[in-house]
Amino acid sequence: MPIDNWSDDVLLVDLADDPQFTDDLNALLETVENREDLDVLLNFQNVTFLNSSNIAKLLKLRKLQIINHKRKLKLCSVNTHVWGVFLVTGLDKIFDVYDDVASGLASLKLGE
Repeated sequence: MPIDNWSDDVLLVDLADDPQFTDDLNALLETVENREDLDVLLNFQNVTFLNSSNIAKLLKLRKLQIINHKRKLKLCSVNTHVWGVFLVTGLDKIFDVYDDVASGLASLKLGE
């Protein structure tokens, strides 16, 4: 599973297309449910499409991280096709998205 403990309180998750996307998000949800002290950066570099199930899992993760745990959730390296899905569904307005992993990690550490 491509979840990397980037630091004591930051998880870097390299996502891939389904079915791996669903498996990775399920494992991540379980991890953050058990650890309320983690910020999360989702790397979408290898994701080429999103379906409604993927979107539902992202929204569940967002609720758990931001609303329940008061922690950060950032996304990075979203390709043009997936970004189009974000724009059509309004996800671009509720997720913080960065160009690459470095800027996403920096935003977590700088408290943006």
